[in-house]
Amino acid sequence: MPEGTKLIAKNKKAFFNYSVEESVECGIVLEGTEVKSVKAGTISFPDAFAEIICNEVWVKGFHISEYAFSSIFNHNPDRPKKLLLHKAEIKRLLRKTTEKGYTLIPLDFYLKNGRVKVTLGLCKGKKQYDKRADIKERDEKRNLQREFRKRLDG
Repeated sequence: MPEGTKLIAKNKKAFFNYSVEESVECGIVLEGTEVKSVKAGTISFPDAFAEIICNEVWVKGFHISEYAFSSIFNHNPDRPKKLLLHKAEIKRLLRKTTEKGYTLIPLDFYLKNGRVKVTLGLCKGKKQYDKRADIKERDEKRNLQREFRKRLDG
């Protein structure tokens, strides 16, 4: 991460279930106590996705827990949140998502100069054999590292 950014949460499941074609940084519209809850890290987005409705990008399935230290005027944890992108980016993403198999998935949430940002990925779902290949590759890499460490230690 560049200077002045702090990672809040990363969607590890998205990298396993999808192959990420490209990613876009976008802002997110939050209200009231949602910002404090996000900064506290009380978010959950395992099944979150974004869709384009009326030339606006909305993320759904993204849960921001209620802020513990607020009054009765708290936010709705499961409401759809609007993402902030330029018109040209939205048009390009709309063209890409109309192709078969592509979807928009939030990859990570982070703070950049005090503002909450989202990395939105244009993803294509992986088949079962692709996932198995990734697991095998990860295991081989881990074994190689283990052997390398053994040889260094003696």
